[in-house]
Amino acid sequence: MDGILVPLLATLAAGGLAYVFIFPLLSGEREAERRIRDVGMTDAVVRRAKRGGPDPAVTRRQQVEETLKELEARRRNARRPPLQVRLAQAGLDWSRQRFIFISVALGILAFIAALVFRWPVYLALGLAFVAGLGLPRWLLGWLKNRREQKFLREFPNAVDVIVRGVKSGLPLGDCIRIIASEAQEPVRGEFRHVVETQALGIPLSDACARMFERVPVAETSFFAIVVAIQAKSGGNLSETLGNLSRVLRDRRKMHGKIQAMSMEAKASAAIIGSLPIAVMLLVYLSTPSYISLLWTEPLGRLMLAGSAFWMLTGILVMRKMINFDF
Repeated sequence: MDGILVPLLATLAAGGLAYVFIFPLLSGEREAERRIRDVGMTDAVVRRAKRGGPDPAVTRRQQVEETLKELEARRRNARRPPLQVRLAQAGLDWSRQRFIFISVALGILAFIAALVFRWPVYLALGLAFVAGLGLPRWLLGWLKNRREQKFLREFPNAVDVIVRGVKSGLPLGDCIRIIASEAQEPVRGEFRHVVETQALGIPLSDACARMFERVPVAETSFFAIVVAIQAKSGGNLSETLGNLSRVLRDRRKMHGKIQAMSMEAKASAAIIGSLPIAVMLLVYLSTPSYISLLWTEPLGRLMLAGSAFWMLTGILVMRKMINFDF
């Protein structure tokens, strides 16, 4: 009996091992399981896997990185724009020749006025330099900053119009045309320029990227990035622009908070900067002969010039400390 049982058990064990390891190979069970897994994948992914093609997620990330690099390069190039671009940023339709002519005319008038009041020649030349070179460019920067602030107040509303239009089924180009005809200036003019640029055959993403050249603020750069990424790699444009609108409004609120928190420091800087001038004026009104030595004697004029230099340096340092960039 034992001689029959041992071979029987050995045969059963060998059959079990063969069933476990050899039968799936012969019956095609593993091949069926592999095919079932392939069916669970999309046909496009299966084809890419068989061909060894790139992952779509990796491709989209590469497209986004390339877009960001292009826009960052444009942003670096826009830090020192030419004179004609700065005139457009300030909202002026002047030509470059007209601006230079006005600057030269201001310098000549300032020089003649200084000679009429019998100022020394070196002071007249300094006044002409300031009036002809410094004053026009300061006014250009002031106009540019004022236009940017007006643009930032209206720009989130324009983005909201695009979001509502896209959600209702309108194309992005039609939403931009609505803003170009209904929004307030300077947003209306900038989006009208985008529409006109697109009509010349330039892609919408490039037309929006050029908006940053005329309004060099971070908000227009964000908008150009969103449009460029959506054009290259797709995505939910309404959701992305909705998030952008919230970011723009939060940045606006943060700017207001920073202005409110820095008002105390600005008031202190204004008092410190005006205090020496006020004391000098009061002393002149009370005892003119005492303080007149500052501009009648050579040493006094030197002391006055040194004091003005150090006061100007202190004011610029305080201005740098209380102006926050974010």
